[in-house]
Amino acid sequence: MCLGIPGRVIAWIDHDAIFGRALVEFGAARRECHMACVPDAKIGDYVIVHAGIAITRLNADEAQRTLDAFVAIADATLGQDERPTEGTAL
Repeated sequence: MCLGIPGRVIAWIDHDAIFGRALVEFGAARRECHMACVPDAKIGDYVIVHAGIAITRLNADEAQRTLDAFVAIADATLGQDERPTEGTAL
């Protein structure tokens, strides 16, 4: 099973059509991601990232619903007291 995580585009590093890269924010973490599948993404847009590759854009509401679902899963699985604090990976 694959899992794509929503992140927000913070800055373009290289806006090349084939080898484009951008800095994408996932909560408190920021990662460089390949953007060839979403060359039209703008700073502030949300993208789904799988294995370091942004594969599609999505709107802010859908991104928030997905992130809320991840928190609910973590709470149900780990319990509120065991959930990682902001800035650590789930």
